[in-house]
Order: sequence, then structure tokens, then C-alpha cells
Amino acid sequence: MVFAAPNEALARAEELLGADASPLHASIAHQVIGIWQRDFGDTRRALAHLRRARDLAARADSADREADVLATLGVALVHCGRTRDGLAAFERGVARGTGHTRARVLYRRAYVWWVLGRHGEALEDVRRAIPVLRQADDVIWTARALTLRATVHLALGAVERADADFTAAEALWDTTGQEHDKADAVESRGLAAFRSGDVPAALRLLDEAEERYAKLDTPTFMLSIRRCEVLMAAGLAAEALAEADGALAALDGIGGQSTRRAELLLVAARAARLADDPQTAIARAAVAVRLFAGQRRTWYETHARLVLIEARVAAGRGSGRMVADAAAVAERLAAFGAPAAPEASLLAGRIALGLGWTADAERHLAVAARSRHRGPPLARMTGWAAQALRARAAGSARGVLEACRRGLDVLDDHRMTLGASELRARATAQGAELAALAQRASLVSGGPRRLLVWSERWRATVLAAPPTRPPADPALLSGMTAFREIAARADEARLDGGRPAPALERERRRLEREIRSRTLHMRGEAPGDGDRFDVGRLLRRLGDDVRLVELAVLDGRVHVLLCGQGRVRRFEAGLLAEAEREAEHVQAGLRRLAHPGAEARLPLVEAAGARLQELLLGRAVAHLGSGPVVVVPPGRLHRVPWALLPALRERVLSVSPSATSWLRARETAPPPGGRQVLVRGPGLASGGAEVPELAARYGVPRSPEGAGATPRTRTEAESGGARAAYGQGSPTVLEGGEARVPRVLRELDGAALAHIAAHGTFRADSPLFSSLRMADGPLIVHDFERLDRSPYRIILSCCDTARFASVGADELLGLVTALLPLGTAGVVACSAPVNDAAVVPLMLALHKGLDAGLSLAEALRDARAALPDDAVHQATGWAFSAFGAA
Repeated sequence: MVFAAPNEALARAEELLGADASPLHASIAHQVIGIWQRDFGDTRRALAHLRRARDLAARADSADREADVLATLGVALVHCGRTRDGLAAFERGVARGTGHTRARVLYRRAYVWWVLGRHGEALEDVRRAIPVLRQADDVIWTARALTLRATVHLALGAVERADADFTAAEALWDTTGQEHDKADAVESRGLAAFRSGDVPAALRLLDEAEERYAKLDTPTFMLSIRRCEVLMAAGLAAEALAEADGALAALDGIGGQSTRRAELLLVAARAARLADDPQTAIARAAVAVRLFAGQRRTWYETHARLVLIEARVAAGRGSGRMVADAAAVAERLAAFGAPAAPEASLLAGRIALGLGWTADAERHLAVAARSRHRGPPLARMTGWAAQALRARAAGSARGVLEACRRGLDVLDDHRMTLGASELRARATAQGAELAALAQRASLVSGGPRRLLVWSERWRATVLAAPPTRPPADPALLSGMTAFREIAARADEARLDGGRPAPALERERRRLEREIRSRTLHMRGEAPGDGDRFDVGRLLRRLGDDVRLVELAVLDGRVHVLLCGQGRVRRFEAGLLAEAEREAEHVQAGLRRLAHPGAEARLPLVEAAGARLQELLLGRAVAHLGSGPVVVVPPGRLHRVPWALLPALRERVLSVSPSATSWLRARETAPPPGGRQVLVRGPGLASGGAEVPELAARYGVPRSPEGAGATPRTRTEAESGGARAAYGQGSPTVLEGGEARVPRVLRELDGAALAHIAAHGTFRADSPLFSSLRMADGPLIVHDFERLDRSPYRIILSCCDTARFASVGADELLGLVTALLPLGTAGVVACSAPVNDAAVVPLMLALHKGLDAGLSLAEALRDARAALPDDAVHQATGWAFSAFGAA
């Protein structure tokens, strides 16, 4: 019962002990309590109960009973870090047991060998146990043994063998009532999915296992370790670190297993390293190394040493001694048959290259490069990274580019199995080194065109294909509805009382976690070659008048790639770090200028704009010509208000996440019918005053209560010049109670133009929960991803709608970037807080330009020029940007 209904088994055992049980029965009861404490509670109490169970078994003169208890005691001792004593208990147990009981003892010793990382011994013991368990028709223990053998196969990289054993075990579990073991089987299948490279399936199965464990009210420390591994592979290192640290605190709180503590410290160290926190990684890994050494767990100790060396290198501590240490770790891992061995060889080669030891580097990198043709995607990428470094050391730019191309192709195929745009974006971080190597090689040998191609190869790749449409999952849909309701109530409580309601905020966070979890489970479409970037096609589209300015960053310096007039030219500009600092100063200045009385800061902001221009454009400014300009900045410069730069202030200016994205927007045709939608959300300081003025301009009748409007078709005389922007009919106006998320989404789907005046909230912690406030709660990015086609043009007239989170290699997550792959060709949005009253004339002037048939960028340029000549209105105009090409 202890693994079918753990808490009930504990209660029954305590009840039995209170009934003056015989030594034999009391031994069983103490053993059950010991198992419960060992796996779900305090290991010190576990040892006390198990020793009592052993003594009672000896009094009962039952050799098999004593052998069984000795096996349970051996497991507990190993988990406490007392490996020598634990293995000695198993020796006595194997000697005392016979037949069926001895097979169970061998299974548990195999489990301990696995815990210790001694996989050969584990496979030998489980090989001896399984036939006996099968012959005895012991379904439960046979299923356990098959699950364990599968787990050992996974540790050795034998995924197919593991799948066969997991499948056989699952068929047996289906015939039993062992709920805890069933949950463990689901967890193990999640681990198998992860090892085979299927991250969405792994996340789904681990979440299902957690739900099963929750019904049993048992801790899930091993599950946390496995989920951390998957989260790190998905690019969610910060989340993995938080989960590992949380599990460590919970484990320490109950006096839990020392072995689990060491494993959690190891995954926390890996997560901290991947999250660019090398000092935390060093601290966690150093403790893990000491614990594993004391527990005689050489397999795990060696993996912890690998993380420790990686973290020290990341902290800038490369040395000749570390080359030797990394090489020794690589040899030991290879001897173990560990899949991480190529990673250690790559590390040794990379450190040696940094020291100029080319012969040593070649030796280690050649070993690492062998993994490029086999194994899961990330292992193959390790091999291609090693091959690229070998080529660079040999002076072969062609070899570097070929290795980088092959490695990034592997990453592309892997990313396309991920349905969630967040996972696709974060996964690109794993290709950052390959892309940077290719860019450097291009700069040296290929000229500006080749550098442009490689800059595009890894820039905003998530926008290259629409995210997988969320499934019609009733649980997901009801969760999003509940989230909107709770979020609306929480916002209302905050507005009424000036502070959030804790219960509502907790429920909002819970629902966010549930929605995000279900979204991450989505699988992507089948891998494909996609639409490769073509420089010639770009130059033909730009023609002689338009200039596209792509900013590439190599080794911390901005390189300007100026495209137009049939050629690509390169100019060096300033340091990225200085430009980022200047951009933050500009943002702070714009925030102040949004309020009257800060006029004295206007010259300071304009001067900062001039400094930004020098840092970001350099000498390229003299070659911009007089026509429209498209700026393609790196992710870390997404908050620059480009219209503030002196050379761009009076130009037709648009911004795009990539040249590929601009090309696709330029070639996107508007939808037939020309539907338009005007939306006004609640709680705006200006009341969204431009919406009723726009509605009146286009002859839309308003209801007496102002709660909405019924669209009607105007006569040709009434339509006038508006047809150029809006097509034949009047806009649909949604305001008041009609501006509810389901209705808004229905109207936006496939519209030609949408103007949304709603309070915007950017979530840096979870960018896909960035939102626009509607009457029934937030309209979030996840909602937009359900559209068949987002509006061809969208105007977002409120603060922070053009803010993004920079993730992965050079990806942006936010509202605008969610719209661009879904059919939107142009967006006007704001990257800073603005004065609501000053927005109204800007928006009215913008629509006037659209009436005349201008593009969004042209209309925004003219709208800025038409604003009053004061600091508040100028700052408002600079804060808005046109994205895309419509």
C-alpha cells in the first residue's frame, strides 16, 4: 500500500503497532513507516524505524523478512549519504534472501547502483531479478524493475531500449492499483520524451505526473529535478533555478534525502550557469561536488565537476590547469558512457583555444565533434560547435560557415517541434555561439552581403513562421476565461483600494501558470526549410529610394549594414553597451516629458538623441539618402525611439525585427473587404477620446448610452476619401460593454485596419501575458495567437504597447511581435509612457494621412509634423513607431 496510497498505509501501520502486533507483523509496520519517512519525510526517523524492523525480523526468525528489510534499510542509508553502510546492508540482504525475495533485494540494489551512477552494476542486478519476478507472476515488482532498467538505459543514451522497457512496464501498471508507481511511470515517460528531443511532450507528461502525485499528497523532488532539466533545454534557465531552489528549501525543511539534495544542487548549478549567474553556479556546484564525493557517487561527482569548470570559465577564470581538469572530466564521462562527454571535450578545447594551445584544442575538439552526426539535437549542436571551432583554428572560414550552417539547421528542426512561440524564442540561445562564429567569419572573408545573410540567419527567427495555433482545449479556454475575470476583479480592487487583493493576485498567478503550462505543451509543425533570406530579393524590393539599416553586433560593437541602391555597405559605429545606457537615459527623459512642467528637459533628450545617432549609425548617416528608412535593430536596442535621432526625425521611418520580417510584411496583401474596427477600452485618462471623433468622422451612429455602435454602410458621398484607408463600409465601433475580449477577437480576425485605444500593460516577467485592458479583463498575447489572421494594420494608441522582452539569441517577445507572424503587415505602437491628452491629436492626424492613402510610416511622419510645437507633444510623437511595411 505504501506506493498505492502512501498516507493510508502510514496510518494503517501506526494502527497496527498500537495493537500489540507480533514481531513479524510489527517488523512490516515499522518497515512501512520507514519507507514513508525515507521517501516523503525525515530520513533520520526512517533509519530508526528500519533498524527496528530489522531487529524484529531477526526475532521472528524469518530470513526472507530480514533480507527484505535489509534492502529497504540499504536504500535509506545510501540516500542519507552513508554509501558504505548501505552497500553492506545489501550484501547481507542478498545473502539472507532466497528465490522471489532475493530478486526483490537485487532490484533494490540495482536502484541503488543507479543512484550511485554505477550503471553497469545496475543493469546486471536488474537482469538477474526480472526473470525471477516474472516467473513468480509478481506484476508490481516486474513493472518496477522494467521501469528502472529503462531509466538506466536513458542515463546511458539508449533511448530505444528505454522506450521498449517503459512500454512494457506501462502495460503492467495498467493492471494494478499502484497509483504512486503509475505516477512515476508517467514521469519516466516524460524523461524519455525529453531524452529523445520532444520537449513539449516532456513538459506535458511531467505536468500530468505532478497532478497524479498531488492527489497522493506526496513530495516530488525527483520530478523537480527532471523538470529542471527540461526547462533548461527549453531555454527557461531562470525558472529551472527557481524550481530547484524551492525544492531544496522544501527538502531541507523535512530533513529529506541527502542524495536528492546533492542532485538538486547540481541542477541548480547548471541552471544558474545557463542563466548567466556564474557565481551562484560555482557556489552550488562546489557543494554538490563535496556531497557526491562523500556519497561515493562518482558519476554525479564528475558531472558536477563539469558544471563547476564551466561556471569558472564563464566567470573569466580560464587557465592551463582547467584544460587538464576538463579533459580529465571528459575522459571519465566517456568511460561511464555518459552523453555529456562531448560537452566536456568541447569545454576543454574551448579553454585551450583561449590560451592559444592549438594542438591541445584540436585534440579535444576532434573528440567533441564526433557527436555531430548522432544523438538528440542539442548533442549534435555540441558536435557542430566543436567542428566550427576546429575550422576557425585552422583558418578555414568556409569550414566555419559550413559547420555553423549545419548546426543551426539542427536547431531549426528542433525549434519547429516546439509549438509555443516563447519556447521557440528561448531555444535560439543554444545557437548563439554558432551564429556569432559565422558572423565573425563573414566579416573577415565574405564582405557586407555575407554578414547580412548571417545576421538574418539568427535574428527574429521566431517571426519566420506563425506559432502553432492553440488547440481547442476546453480546459485552456475555461482557464483563460477565468483568468480574465480574476484579473479584472484584481485590477478593480487595486483601483478602488489603492493596493492589490492578495487572494485575487494569488489566483491570478495560479491561472497564469496553468495557461502557460498548457501552452508550452503544444507541438510545432513538421520541420521544413522555410523561406530562406535572399539579399537580391531584398535589394530589389528596396529599389533606389528606400534604405534598410540593419544593425549587427560583433564583440560588443555595432556594425551598420546599409542596404539600398542595389548594394550592401558596412560601417562601424559605437559600442553596444554605451548605446544601451544612452537609450535608458532617453527613455527616462521621455517619461518625464509626458507630464507638463518638464519642458526644460527637452534639450537634454534631444542631445541624447544626437549621441545615440553617433553610437548607432556612425558614418552611415551621410549615406541614407532622402527617401524612407527601415531600421532593423538588435533585440537589446528595441526601446530606442528612432524618430528622436536627428537624421531620422523628418523621414518616413519604420522599424522591423528583421529584414526577412520586413520583406514578408511588404509582400503581404491586405484582406478583401476592407473591414475596420475601432475599440475603446475602459480606464483611460483621456477616455480614448480619439475613438468617438474617428467614429463621427466616418459617420458611425452612436447609441445614446455610448455603450456601442451598430455599423452601417455609408453612401459614396458620405465615404469621401476614407475609402483609401477603410474600404466601402463604416468601421465597427466597440466600446463600453461591447469591448469584451471574445467580441473584440471576432471583429479583429481578418480586419483590414484596427485602432485599439486601451490601457496597455507590459509584463517583463512573462511577456506573453502583456495585455490590453478590455471591459471584461485583459486581452493577452495568447488571445491574439488564436486569430486565424490578425488585422492587416493595427494602431495601438496607448503606453507600452511596443515594449518587448529580449530573449534567446536575438528574439523579442511582446504584443507587436506576436502580431507580425499572424498576418499583420504594419503596426503603430508606443515604447514609452505618454501623455494621454497629447495622443489624441497625434492619432487624429495619423488617420487623416491614412484617409489620403498613405502608409502607416508616412502618416505617422506627417502626424508628428502636425503636432503643436511644445515638449509634451514632441515627446509623444517620438515615443510612437511604425513597425512593418504597411
